[in-house]
Amino acid sequence: MPDLHAIRKTLDSYGQSHLLAFYDELSPAQQEALLGQIAAIDFDSLSGLIEQYVLNAPRVELPADIQPPEIIPAKPTDPDDLARVELARKRGAELIADGKLAAFVVAGGQGTRLGYEGPKGCLEVTPIAKKTLFHVFAEQILAAGRRFRSPIPWYVMTSPINDVATRAFFRQHNNFHLPAQDVFFLQQGTMPAIGLDGRILLADKGMIATNPNGHGGCLPALRDSGALDDMARRGVELISYFQVDNPLVKAIDPLFIGLHDLADADMSAKALAKRDPMEKLGNFCLVDGKVTVIEYSDMPERLARLAGPDGRLKFSAGSIAIHLLSRKFVQRLTETGKCRLPFHRAEKIVPHISTDGQRIKPDQPNAVKLEMFVFDAMPLAERTVILETLRSEEFSPIKNDSGPDSIATCLHDQVRRAAQWLQAAGVAVPRDADGQVAVALEISPLLADSAEQLADVVDPHIKLEVGQSVYLAPPPG
Repeated sequence: MPDLHAIRKTLDSYGQSHLLAFYDELSPAQQEALLGQIAAIDFDSLSGLIEQYVLNAPRVELPADIQPPEIIPAKPTDPDDLARVELARKRGAELIADGKLAAFVVAGGQGTRLGYEGPKGCLEVTPIAKKTLFHVFAEQILAAGRRFRSPIPWYVMTSPINDVATRAFFRQHNNFHLPAQDVFFLQQGTMPAIGLDGRILLADKGMIATNPNGHGGCLPALRDSGALDDMARRGVELISYFQVDNPLVKAIDPLFIGLHDLADADMSAKALAKRDPMEKLGNFCLVDGKVTVIEYSDMPERLARLAGPDGRLKFSAGSIAIHLLSRKFVQRLTETGKCRLPFHRAEKIVPHISTDGQRIKPDQPNAVKLEMFVFDAMPLAERTVILETLRSEEFSPIKNDSGPDSIATCLHDQVRRAAQWLQAAGVAVPRDADGQVAVALEISPLLADSAEQLADVVDPHIKLEVGQSVYLAPPPG
């Protein structure tokens, strides 16, 4: 058990002695757990963060000169761009076949906002087979491993609130037919929830209130968990990063991989053309020669609405949390044991125990959550690549229980994309009077992960009838 006297002395010196106010009421096991939590906190660093982000809310100061970065178009027409794309696709395929790629999903969230009690990755999201998010990604990884004849390890980042349930889900589903040795779990780190007065909050008399440290916390988690060492042992050099809520993501993309490698990039990103100037996507910008993401809430409206002579938004590229990172770049960022990413402040409602032992459920924000964002690593990269992708092909996140970015819109988008792929392959897809797809469609990633792949394997003469439910997959076995 940690030294109680030393911990009291530390807490006193940092004005956090209230954390032991109920220590004598706890069982020995609870006492040990609380002391362990406290001992794990770097109070010297935390006190600086409290001063900087809690007691003095930082002001966002944007640089005077912000320019749009170079974007590789989703549908290139220039001969040089077409040649680069073809070379990159070939190079990406070579790297996958040589075992140089790992997949990495950030999956620390719960499905509570969606009305689902459990890890978000366990949510059923496909229109016919009712596959979960984890299942969709696993099939993509498995299919790519088979296609390129090289297993692709999958690193799954959980959080303390869903780690046990996530691991159990994978066991119950036999790792979705991926070899157990190729699935690596790691946990996201946490930060104490800090009251607006700078005092750490207690979730219970024997437990500190904590919050996940943001998706940027994946970088130190890769190092602390041993995942980076595991990658190095396997010969992995590139990490395909994506978040758990977007089943349309192309988890293994040879083109993106090849472009990143040919540019000798440290970190790359996919971008979307924004629907409108004020869409709630981070903005890719060029600041002092470095690619930087400026959050939509921090982007001045005059810049967000600025358009060029062709009428296209000057800052049209929105961030969708799809990245490639070089393993050595992540190692450099975390080599001191502390990640070099900045923290961001978010005011939250956090239930807690008051100084007199009462359970408080505030009705307005009472605490600050400190979190890191993975895109803040981009300005630290020597070289970056930004590849535009199509919303219809690769972005339909599930964030809300209804309305935009919900399971309903995602199901619609999955069916619509499947219809587009089938039509590109020469299949007639029935539609209603409004032009909407009139058949339920689902394409297994094990069959195809693009329109081009589907055209090679589907019979263009298959007949689809209005009202049908059609699931396209390889034959069993």
